[in-house]
Amino acid sequence: MIRVLVADGDALVRLALASLLALELDVEVVATAADGGSTVAAALASRPDVAVVDLAIPGLDGFAVTAELTRALPSCAVVLLTARGRAPHPHRALATGVKGLLPKSSPARALADVIRRVHAGGRYVEPAVAANALLPPPCPLTPQELEVLRQAEHDTPVAEIARRMGLAPGTVRNYLSAAVGKLGATDRSDAFTTAHDHGWL
Repeated sequence: MIRVLVADGDALVRLALASLLALELDVEVVATAADGGSTVAAALASRPDVAVVDLAIPGLDGFAVTAELTRALPSCAVVLLTARGRAPHPHRALATGVKGLLPKSSPARALADVIRRVHAGGRYVEPAVAANALLPPPCPLTPQELEVLRQAEHDTPVAEIARRMGLAPGTVRNYLSAAVGKLGATDRSDAFTTAHDHGWL
């Protein structure tokens, strides 16, 4: 029997998940929780094999709950449920210790199958979520900042970039400074490399 904890801030969702999982012959719902703090407490008290946690649960979010359970109760595998459009990057989720990642809109049978998989030591990331990881993250730079950064390859002097683009040198410096800041880069060369590696240039 797989012992499961269900944690969700929405009482109706929490009750529905617990009720549906209880219909599975090899699953026993041993605890439920409504926020991150009580999730950790309930897990420590009931020692489930698997915790099914809403990523956006109130208080400690799903990542924080996962990190805490990974530290305090390593035998408990965490399955994160995500709302539409709020799926985290799978690399971040897996690095936190998450064993399963799937949308809240998934059928109960699919969730039960993921619970069995992670309980057996496996991992699961819903294919659509995994596919999104192959796409470049949204670019924080404006088109002007991107173009100035593109022109700055090979350490092209500011004056030359300004001449090519018909801009004042001060404007070019402002664009470069903004790009460096937005990308958390150390200098314009680092900013160029970051933008290039993300597929924005």
